[in-house]
Amino acid sequence: MNKFLLLFIFSIWGQSLIAQSSFSGRVYDAETQLALSAVSISQNNRLLAVSDSAGFFSFTLANEDSSQIQISKIGYQTQTLVWQSGVFQTIYLQKLGFQLNEIIVQGYENNRPLLEVAAAIATLKPADLERFNNASIVSAMNTLPGVRMEERSPGSFRLAIRGSALRSPFNVRNVKMYWNDMPLTDAGGNTYLNGLDFNNLQNIEVIKGPGASLYGAGTGGVVLLQSPQSRKPQTDLQITSLSGSYGLFGVNGVLHTTSQKQSTRLMYAHQQADGYREQTQMRRDVINWQSQIWASEKRTLNFNVFYSDLYYQTPGGLTNAQFLANPRQARPATPVIRGAVEQQAAIALKTFYGGVSQEYQFNAHWSNRTAIYFTYNQVENPSIRNYERRIEPGFGGRSVTNYQFMKGKIKGKVSFGGEFQYGFNNTRVFGNRLGQSDTLQTDDEIRTTIYNLFAQTELDLPQQFYVTIGGSYNQLIYNYLRLSQVPNDAHRLSFVPVFSPRIALLKKIKNNWSIYGSLSRGFSPPTIAEVRPSEGSFNRSLQPEKGTNYEIGIRGNWWQNKIQLDLTGFALDLQETIVVRRTQDGADFFVNAGNTRQRGLEASLAHQIIKDKTLIINDLRFFLNYTYNDFRFKNYQKQAQQLEDFSGNWLTGVAPHIAIVGLDLQTNIGFYLNFTYNFTDRIPLNDANTFFASGYRLLGGRVGYRKIFADQIGFEVWLGIDNALNEAYSLGNDLNAVGNRFFNPAADRNFFGGLRLQWIWKKQSKK
Repeated sequence: MNKFLLLFIFSIWGQSLIAQSSFSGRVYDAETQLALSAVSISQNNRLLAVSDSAGFFSFTLANEDSSQIQISKIGYQTQTLVWQSGVFQTIYLQKLGFQLNEIIVQGYENNRPLLEVAAAIATLKPADLERFNNASIVSAMNTLPGVRMEERSPGSFRLAIRGSALRSPFNVRNVKMYWNDMPLTDAGGNTYLNGLDFNNLQNIEVIKGPGASLYGAGTGGVVLLQSPQSRKPQTDLQITSLSGSYGLFGVNGVLHTTSQKQSTRLMYAHQQADGYREQTQMRRDVINWQSQIWASEKRTLNFNVFYSDLYYQTPGGLTNAQFLANPRQARPATPVIRGAVEQQAAIALKTFYGGVSQEYQFNAHWSNRTAIYFTYNQVENPSIRNYERRIEPGFGGRSVTNYQFMKGKIKGKVSFGGEFQYGFNNTRVFGNRLGQSDTLQTDDEIRTTIYNLFAQTELDLPQQFYVTIGGSYNQLIYNYLRLSQVPNDAHRLSFVPVFSPRIALLKKIKNNWSIYGSLSRGFSPPTIAEVRPSEGSFNRSLQPEKGTNYEIGIRGNWWQNKIQLDLTGFALDLQETIVVRRTQDGADFFVNAGNTRQRGLEASLAHQIIKDKTLIINDLRFFLNYTYNDFRFKNYQKQAQQLEDFSGNWLTGVAPHIAIVGLDLQTNIGFYLNFTYNFTDRIPLNDANTFFASGYRLLGGRVGYRKIFADQIGFEVWLGIDNALNEAYSLGNDLNAVGNRFFNPAADRNFFGGLRLQWIWKKQSKK
């Protein structure tokens, strides 16, 4: 009896093995040889698998099922293959004819064409970033509607999306940033974007407005940064050098190797500049190691490590009279306060960042991406007022699980997960005696814990309707301790947890137009730099910003897909708006100034005039980007020292009109030309609107030659000019500055050039 039972069990087990057959493979772009993600593998409209970020996929079929499989991706020709079980298949997809709407975005876990995304998302690809001097991303970011990036002096960045600069005397605040899918913004809300080198970045996505449904707290927007990645099976060495006016010099080397199982990139970059003004020298050295390991058809491991050593001097703001008299001077001394040169005002920032992530494709429906990271920042900041030393270790993680399904005519995806960050901040403030630390003034420790849980559902409905519903639950806690006071002063600041929802609806029209609307709720608690500002106190009364954002947009293309339009209108009503104020000696502090009403229009128009490889001029493109900002204070709360109400005034630091015009030309013999014109309207410099920075017009261009010889040697050389009209303007104004020292003059007409060499000494053949 037992023998018959065992025989029966064995026969059932054997039949189950025979009944299922496994299939696996990898998908590449036939032209670029790069692996393709988000490729659908289906059979009779039944989704079997989706390729991961490395192009891998796998699935199983019952033996009685046909092995005729369809491989498809937007913008590529669909292939139908007959597969044999157990055979690993390498697939090369051919692109369809050129289409402007083929831009694939990752924001909100979409991984789909921008035409099907119900959100205001702007992108910068390698060609967009390299239209300028390759020294920073400032000029490229400023081509995007609704985005303003400033550089008060080389290395000193500030980024604003839809007016968020009001909270940022410098650096990046109220904008959430991710680098290779890992949080770059720390637990305290600061992002040391200036620690990255230009060569650390290849693709940038900017999500404008609250990103509540997947990115947690924030009203200013989200930026997704991606490092250069290549899945071409080869080994190469690339060396680039650049130089320019006012002592600009840079050199970087990249060693990259890719095989069937791994891709590794090691980069070193050095950059330095003397700067246009006194006290604006800058130096940065960056080492970056990245490795991607395709452990199996289902698992991909990513390692990202960089160390940055940055030093830049800070010249300080000038009054309008000083700006007109000598824009190259640093802030001069007064009878009671030393100047920037005398105090050796500067910032030295050392950053270590290390992270590892795993992408796992369980089956055709379930996948997960989990990342953990550790960071350590060491900051020294001798300023005109004092000398600050900070250490900032931190760690955190993020996990996102995706479930894809198809029920009849409805296709959908559910994304859910969480993010956790912990940061420790020790800030010691000393007196500054001619650039040397003096007597200890304060010694503070702040421990920060932040987490958010999020979920989102996307539905592709009949008649080409697309619905997105999501939200996040956010919590932030500060634990403060002042050690320099006896007895120690300790406080705990915990903000009430908030749920922030987002809902969006998109209708696609005839495959080349779409119209969408969205409603989202933003929640943005104060950062460490705002609750513990340079003024020195711990501000427990500062409340989070809360806002509701309404958005409607239309995007599409016509004339054989050669013209693309992207138009977005939005309205953000913000409560408890946080603004920067200054003490009489110039220290920062922050207050809630009531409400703001922000109405805006963002437009992008692009015309692909020529796209034909057989012509001498094989690529000619024109674009126009325009931003209109009607941002005003509403119900402005008076402070004790104010005698008037500023309700109705323009929002400080925001230009009402910005227009960008560009032209890109490329020839089949290797010569190319990039031309850019930037008009920026006047900018209010204080809440009272009694001072404005004048509008300006910037004209720049780059001409170069690039070629690959014998598939082994790459060569590129370029020359360019910035501010060709020699405009006198300020790029990075000090808002609400004491003594009306608002202006940080930017460089006048200046020139740049560069040279890039690449050697490819190992190239693997296709399988």
